[in-house]
Amino acid sequence: MEAEIKAARERAVVPLETRMKQFKDMLLERGVFDQYVKTRAEEERREKKSKIMQLRDDFKKLIDEAKLSPRTSFSEFAIKYARDNRFKAIEKMKDREALFNEFVSSARRREKEDTKSRGERAKQEFFEMLSEHHLDAQSRWSKVKDRMESDYRYKSMESSSLREELFKQYIEKVAKNVDTEKEKEMERQARIEASLREREREVQKARSEQTKEIDREREQHKREEAIQNFKALLSDMVRSSDVSWSDTRRSLRKDHRWESASLLDREEKEKLFNEHIEALSKKKKEHFRQLLDETLTITLTSTWKEIKKIIKEDPRCTKFSSSDRKKQKEFEEYIRDKFITAKADFRTLLKETKFITYRSKKLIQESDQHMKDIEKILQNDKRYLVLDCVPEERRKLIMAYIDDLDRRGPPPPPTASEPTRRSTK
Repeated sequence: MEAEIKAARERAVVPLETRMKQFKDMLLERGVFDQYVKTRAEEERREKKSKIMQLRDDFKKLIDEAKLSPRTSFSEFAIKYARDNRFKAIEKMKDREALFNEFVSSARRREKEDTKSRGERAKQEFFEMLSEHHLDAQSRWSKVKDRMESDYRYKSMESSSLREELFKQYIEKVAKNVDTEKEKEMERQARIEASLREREREVQKARSEQTKEIDREREQHKREEAIQNFKALLSDMVRSSDVSWSDTRRSLRKDHRWESASLLDREEKEKLFNEHIEALSKKKKEHFRQLLDETLTITLTSTWKEIKKIIKEDPRCTKFSSSDRKKQKEFEEYIRDKFITAKADFRTLLKETKFITYRSKKLIQESDQHMKDIEKILQNDKRYLVLDCVPEERRKLIMAYIDDLDRRGPPPPPTASEPTRRSTK
């Protein structure tokens, strides 16, 4: 009832038009989000499909490079190329075998077509042999075959009945048209020329692809060389991490090595510059923190004003930055990190101290002596001593740990998780 009254009061305060506008804005935002989710899902599906197609194409290329015969089995192919990345990229063995079988089927079809082509060629050559004997419509197979038995074209037709049948076909063509021989020659020549043209196109295509690949490799090599030259230029010319790209670029242009990086566009050069500056900053930060680690007078409560008097002449301090504010910021981050580490180490020490138990809180409430005994034990460890500069914080950590033990109560006995063993006697 109170919630309904409160809601009614809020509706009375906020005008209806404002509430309706807020509701419409909420629906609009949700619609945009739903559209984004739908678009992203579609993009991921396309990317996944493209990746699968690329892997299949690579696997087919591997099969093609293997120069397999139509009689090669999948197991033989798998044993030989199992370690090839293109083989392993197809995760399922059944998918690999399916692609392999597809290739072998295609090879067998080509072999069958080649066999058929050889048969047609032998048939054509047999007809050519007949034409060389100047036969006419009156010629008889029984009388002319003896003259041809030693000819390889005669022997290439293994069936005697086929030879006679082809002879009859030839004679029929001679009888029908005296120009048949000339037409055959023209057809044969046309096939030869077409085959030569096709072969020439294939050779030109292969050469073109090879040339493109060489050009790509050459371009990649030049690009990598340009990157290395530009990195070397940055190493020689940019020693400070406090410079900007716009200022540095002017001085870099004056160096003759600038032209050796002409293949790189402006964005790429700026990216390499930023990576170089980041590496310099990281290295200087490591050296600066090493200097702070070596400064034994630093405690968790030290201030920059106190410490900079001690380390200001050290090169690791002067090279870190010319800005005193940056040095101070890094020093304060260093102290924060050290403080976090010190507290974590101290908590570990408390866990290792078996003298502190779930009874400790009650014992401390009864007498301060127990706390004194705890601190006396902890004093033997440097993880306790490092917090000497913040005794109150250290005491809070001790009490927080003791409170936690008190809340959890006594630990379970060692055999609590084991099943009760009963005698079977």
